[in-house]
Amino acid sequence: MSSVKLEVQWSPIHSNKFITWGTEICLYEVAQIKDTVRPSCIKISDSTIAHLLATNTSHHYVKCIDIYPQPEPDILLAVGQANGKVVLTTFGPTAFDSLGLTGKELAPKHARQCNAVAWNPVDPNLIVCGLDKYRTDHSVLLWDVLKSPFDIERIHHHSTSQSDSVRPISESGISETAHSLAWFNNEPRCLVVGINNKHLKIIDFRDAVKVVNATPTKAVYSLSVDPHNDYHLVSHIENQITIWDTRYFEKPVLTLPQSRPVTKVLWCPTRHNLLGSLQKDSGALHLHDVQHCGIGGGGEDTEPGALERTVIPPWSSPASFSWHPIHVNRLLGISQQGLTDYTVFERITVNWATRSYLAWNHASKSIKYICSNDNIYKSLDDISVLTKSRANAEYGLLPELSQNGDLAENETLKNLWQWLYLSRSLVDDDTIQSPENKHPGVRMVLKLDGQQNSTNSFIKSELVHRPWTDIGSNHTAKIYRSSDRDKALQLCGWRFDKETNALYNHLFLERLEREGAYPRAAAISVFNLGLRQAIEILNRGASKMSLATNLNIVAMALSGFSEDRNSMWRELCLKSRSQLSDPYLRATFAFLTADNDSYENVLNENGMAVEDRVAFALMFLSDNKLHEYLKKLTQKLSEEGNLAGFLLTGASIEGVQLLNRYLEITGDVQSCSLIAIRALPPKLLQENQVQVWIDSYRALLDAWKMWNQRAHFDIAMRTSTNEKPPQQVYISCNFCGKSISAYMQGLSRARGPFGRLGGTSNKLKMSSCPSCRKPLPRCAICLMHMGTVSGLQTSTSNTNRSEEDNKLTEFSSWFTWCQTCRHGGHANHITNWFRHHSECPVTTCRCRCSSLDASFKAGSLLQII
Repeated sequence: MSSVKLEVQWSPIHSNKFITWGTEICLYEVAQIKDTVRPSCIKISDSTIAHLLATNTSHHYVKCIDIYPQPEPDILLAVGQANGKVVLTTFGPTAFDSLGLTGKELAPKHARQCNAVAWNPVDPNLIVCGLDKYRTDHSVLLWDVLKSPFDIERIHHHSTSQSDSVRPISESGISETAHSLAWFNNEPRCLVVGINNKHLKIIDFRDAVKVVNATPTKAVYSLSVDPHNDYHLVSHIENQITIWDTRYFEKPVLTLPQSRPVTKVLWCPTRHNLLGSLQKDSGALHLHDVQHCGIGGGGEDTEPGALERTVIPPWSSPASFSWHPIHVNRLLGISQQGLTDYTVFERITVNWATRSYLAWNHASKSIKYICSNDNIYKSLDDISVLTKSRANAEYGLLPELSQNGDLAENETLKNLWQWLYLSRSLVDDDTIQSPENKHPGVRMVLKLDGQQNSTNSFIKSELVHRPWTDIGSNHTAKIYRSSDRDKALQLCGWRFDKETNALYNHLFLERLEREGAYPRAAAISVFNLGLRQAIEILNRGASKMSLATNLNIVAMALSGFSEDRNSMWRELCLKSRSQLSDPYLRATFAFLTADNDSYENVLNENGMAVEDRVAFALMFLSDNKLHEYLKKLTQKLSEEGNLAGFLLTGASIEGVQLLNRYLEITGDVQSCSLIAIRALPPKLLQENQVQVWIDSYRALLDAWKMWNQRAHFDIAMRTSTNEKPPQQVYISCNFCGKSISAYMQGLSRARGPFGRLGGTSNKLKMSSCPSCRKPLPRCAICLMHMGTVSGLQTSTSNTNRSEEDNKLTEFSSWFTWCQTCRHGGHANHITNWFRHHSECPVTTCRCRCSSLDASFKAGSLLQII
């Protein structure tokens, strides 16, 4: 295989044999890999090896080869050579020797290169070759290897040489060059030939004229007939693949431009309309799945096309390839490095149903699926499964906002719902004045909500020097205070005594201890200059937590706190701080060892909760630094889609953008929609982004047929906007489609007691549609027209008329009907009927209407009002 020219070809008869040729012709047999692989075997894939059975080195300057296509135990080759001869050869003694085929030479009159050779797929005696041009000689020669003149001449003229006696039985293409050729599968004497870089010609050797059709083109190489459809051909030229239909041979039905020059193109024998091609200097196999190529039967409106994809087998710089004749999508590739046995995997069409079913095609013969109950599906982390579970639990619709966080099964969402409850509480008790927005963020409270661009927009803060009172030290810390900062601190969950400037919400710290968050509780105490309190918290935690030794050591380290900037305590803390695993403990020592009020190591400690970092900034940063820090933190959290940023943005346009980014990352349209309808002001609910979330979630509930949850969601949405829902159900005429109820509502508001409706005491009746005058349906019980006023009645008294214009009539007069059989009548008649019967009151109708009604099954019978 050292030759530059390398070819490989599966045997069309023997499914486990193939040949390769370059400077020599080799025959291989494919077998499965066993426990041991002999050195003489070639590994061609992870599961197969190739045994070298025989080598034929008798023929030089080989240009083309074709394998005898009929079922025989041995392999017979037709070898086209550079001198134009076609030699029949085998790999050692075979049954073909007795037929006189082995070694037979089929030579043209004048020597020139043989470009193509092909056995006839129907008549095994016929073989055709395509030659280069010679002035007055033919380039397409047809031979009959068993009935050629050679057989007669050999008997009577033993002195005549074999090559001089054999003559072709038919010829074509005088003074032309045949570049490639291919037989038609169902026409034993017809073939197509690529001629002179100019034409494709269809030749019928039964016709004296021979050429029956032709088309001008330069795509004359690798000519091949579709094994599944004799009308379809493929050829190529440079970087262009052309597909032809012999019924419309004037022009190609499809042209596939490629990025590089094409070196080989072949139809796949096991798949309809699938082509494989190689390109120069490319290690990929290009597949072309031709669609709607049969123009003759597909209609003139169907445009042919091809679905193209690229696969990269484990080969490098392939020289050629060959499809397996039987095994689906299997092929052999050959390169200077060796052989590769490769199977092209099918495209997998995946369908992900709204009900959490994942289905795909398997081996082109079956469809497989998994559902949300399968263990493998759970590893997909499909948000829709959690969404459905939340919807069944009425997530987001519970009256208390904090209750919804317990159903979220997500810590970030839980914290957000609890913050929404906190912010609404602060607004409702007038701690924070925000009449239009019930959920203001920290930036909004500080008047930095995007509409204000400078620190001058909020009140200047007061600098307070607060002492470390609980350790008996005169050392003080700088703290910034203002009314807006106090309100923002309460949004962060921190409450302070205005007189002593101390944290007085001990319930907050007690809750943290109950939850086991001792480091956080200790850090918050230190931030509020309660060092002794922090040491006590750590000691209590050391007695309850498994990491008791660490907390004891930290408490011991805190007890040695010194305000001296040059002390050994501070030096050791700076060196050891990074070794602490808990972010709150790292932040604690970063605060105690900070220089010149530089608190970057605390503010940038990502392991701390956002509300604690913001609260720390509200206490210890000046106005300018606070403004800059909140701006950067808001931008960072918004880009990350971190819902903790809602503390800063609140229910604002920035909050909408934050939720949208969260949706892009998680796909949790449910939480975004529910937070929107429960927290956003009516103006922001009209934003296009928000409406898309709401419509998507409603459509999702509809797809799951969760009608009750959809109804509750709609009710909550209408409640948040204080908008009266429009009428959605009407009684309309079956003939003209116009609303009967809308017409009667207009009549009910007619003028005076003796107006159009009259002033009688009789109830309004009508027997036909007021628009088209077609009769209304009759009651199946009383056989009278269901001519009520569609739920409206008028009063016979002038004094009561204005109050009762729109009063509903008795339920007994309402229209009612079965959704299955469409039979019905007056509501009280139907109700009374089904108290004693199970079938429809209409004769010959066997519909059990009442048993189809869910309310009837539950035993809640309708009552006449």
